[in-house]
Amino acid sequence: MAAPLAFRQTKHKKDHLMTRTIVESKTKTAIIGFDQPFCVIGERINPTGRKILNEELERGDFSRVEADAIAQTLAGANILDVNSGAVFSNKMAEDPRYADNNFVEPMLMKDLVERVQKVTDIPLCIDSSVPGALENGLAAAEGRPLLNSVTGEEERLELVLPLVKKYNVPVVAISNDDTGISEDPDVRFAVAKKIVERAADFGIPAHDIVVDPLVMPIGAMGTAGLQVYTLVRRLREELGVNTTCGASNISFGLPNRHGINNAFLPMAMAAGMTSAIMNPVALPVGPKKLQEKLDALAKAGIIVPDDIDPELLAQLTGLGSTKPQPGKEMEAIRAANFLMDQDPSGAAWINFNKPKNADGSTAAARGGRAGGRRRRG
Repeated sequence: MAAPLAFRQTKHKKDHLMTRTIVESKTKTAIIGFDQPFCVIGERINPTGRKILNEELERGDFSRVEADAIAQTLAGANILDVNSGAVFSNKMAEDPRYADNNFVEPMLMKDLVERVQKVTDIPLCIDSSVPGALENGLAAAEGRPLLNSVTGEEERLELVLPLVKKYNVPVVAISNDDTGISEDPDVRFAVAKKIVERAADFGIPAHDIVVDPLVMPIGAMGTAGLQVYTLVRRLREELGVNTTCGASNISFGLPNRHGINNAFLPMAMAAGMTSAIMNPVALPVGPKKLQEKLDALAKAGIIVPDDIDPELLAQLTGLGSTKPQPGKEMEAIRAANFLMDQDPSGAAWINFNKPKNADGSTAAARGGRAGGRRRRG
């Protein structure tokens, strides 16, 4: 049963009020909070930059959306971001209205939310730059979704904050305004403060504001990581708000992005960041990658049976899995939760590392405890 909204803030036993942002589906509750495990907001349901998904949505095919929703849920996402930013190029040629996102996105958002809710019951994050799409998503969503997003731009504040108040939902506040995105962290903090104050004018409490301090690519700005950690501490200590970010921005344009992301996320958590919009899934290995590996093995003179199971081949050669699995970033987050005492007795960490069935349930151990030593004699 969903937790009552009254329990959004509790007194920290050592310092200030512990901010809790409540996000709900019809049956489940996700809590973003200083005293909570890190909240993962799955980003995969987003046609931006995903050509195949965009084309499928234009044809009315939602199978990939449903598969992404299920895979992210099984990988451990706490909330699913649903973004309607599609471009229907073929339909534009038939009907010029499709060139306007204000026409396309409200219809698409409603369909996306309804489809996702049919296959998973975790809370949603309604994500669009189009106010009509935001409202359609809010109307279709069951429970209390997170709204993504509002910025410090005056026009955006006047459009989005009334929706936040009307539907009594929390909102992501992005730290840019009419002047754009500043490289100065003090400016970004000032924008966040402005949004929190303007929200208060609408009767929206600080615990319903989740600030995105904007993560810059470390490849373009060497101080990007340090800036985020400093900003997150200030946002927590001075404004008492929860925080989020587009986690993969930090590694944009660099090799081995997972390695950077895996270091960044625990460090951000230690600084006080409480959530991230990210991909929780390690994408499955496809036939092309498997064949490339077989060709490489053959060139090295290694004989592989013709009937080898593709999943076994992927695992033995270090490629990963032919099935969606939790990504390495999820491993780093689970470990950080344990190390920061947000995982009592390490139960979640132990469960995370148990073998899983196809449906995500824990596989039953054989011959005693999984991974344990056999008793002698």
